Amino acid sequence: MAKLGAIGWIATILVFIGAINWALYAFGTNLVSSVAGEGTAAKVIYVLVALSGLYILITAFGKK
Repeated sequence: MAKLGAIGWIATILVFIGAINWALYAFGTNLVSSVAGEGTAAKVIYVLVALSGLYILITAFGKK
């Protein structure tokens, strides 16, 4: 596995947060909404998690 820089670590942490949020959502709890509310802050978190997932996907398959 390649060494992660700061952006890689941040992306990994955000993807883990997204995964935990989905697991909790299956049981009726939305962690992001509980912490950030239902407004713009939650949407920013969701966008950051999505971009982090794309970053990890691209870096995972882009390096040979």
